[in-house]
Amino acid sequence: MLSFRRKHNASLVGLDISSTSVKLLELSIQDGRYRVESYGVEPLPSNAVVERNIADTEAVGEAIERLVKRARPRTRAAAAAVTGSAVITKVIDMEVDMTDDERETQIRLDADQYIPYPLSEVNLDFEVVGPSAVPNRVSVLLAASRSENIEQRVDTLEIGGLTAKVMDIEAYAMERAFSLIIDTLPSSPEIVAIIDIGHTMTTLNVLRDEKIIYTREQMFGGKQLTEDIQRRYGLSFEEATRAKREGNLPDDYEPEVLRPFMESVVQQVTRSLQFFFSSSQYNDVDHILLAGGSASITGLAGLIQEKLGNRVSVANPFLQMNFASQIDTSAIENDAPSLMIACGLALRSFD
Repeated sequence: MLSFRRKHNASLVGLDISSTSVKLLELSIQDGRYRVESYGVEPLPSNAVVERNIADTEAVGEAIERLVKRARPRTRAAAAAVTGSAVITKVIDMEVDMTDDERETQIRLDADQYIPYPLSEVNLDFEVVGPSAVPNRVSVLLAASRSENIEQRVDTLEIGGLTAKVMDIEAYAMERAFSLIIDTLPSSPEIVAIIDIGHTMTTLNVLRDEKIIYTREQMFGGKQLTEDIQRRYGLSFEEATRAKREGNLPDDYEPEVLRPFMESVVQQVTRSLQFFFSSSQYNDVDHILLAGGSASITGLAGLIQEKLGNRVSVANPFLQMNFASQIDTSAIENDAPSLMIACGLALRSFD
């Protein structure tokens, strides 16, 4: 059984499969600091991944193969992740003195209380996360996903020349990467909202004391900006994607296309936070951290800060890292906001 959360203790590459690309990151520790050993981003063909689900296993596997050849990681063992919507998680209380084998047996006996699928159709794992409020018991995080979700990613990695050793959950990979950033934020914030703006999906993860307490996904992302460019200037989707990336657009692009998109991002962030406030005891966050491909749009962090009144910064998990000589540091700094999940997965090497 692949591990969602348990300790692995071996060198791994983190491999993040998103809607538009696959991202690879390999870390080591030298002189007490993390060091990036290999890294790369490989674009995916259109519709190879649809709404975070792999639609073309062969095409994604071939993209991974190209990426591995270019990045040349030292290991072929990998940690990948499934999306939060593909996972059922539940925290349960169990006796403090049980062994892992006893816990697994008990969880399987009680599985129908937690999982709406037959056990034969799911991959299941658990981790003790701390003491329970109930005396002599501990809180145990149970995670389960349909086996087809896991097997598809395993097969895709194998096509690409990698062996899946760990299957994590994207939200927990994000949480792990955030541990590298917290010390760089002002005022040691207690409650941080990470807004991950992907191609088609924006995910809000709220952390309290560096632990996730809330997650919400909504259909909105950078694809909307690409489609706006496409309509405005009569381009194909591929041409619009390239123009957005290279920045060679007419003078009216910023006021007529980019600014309205940024205003839409502000609305989505506001709406996501309102959902969090309405379903929790909280009515504010101490800091907003932007991640994902659209996070580094010039002026976006400042606009959100101006409109919402919260401190806002752009995620960069590499601020306190060293880099191997072959790493293009300007490229990885540019890609940093979209490498949070890959970074969190790569950190599984040091559990």
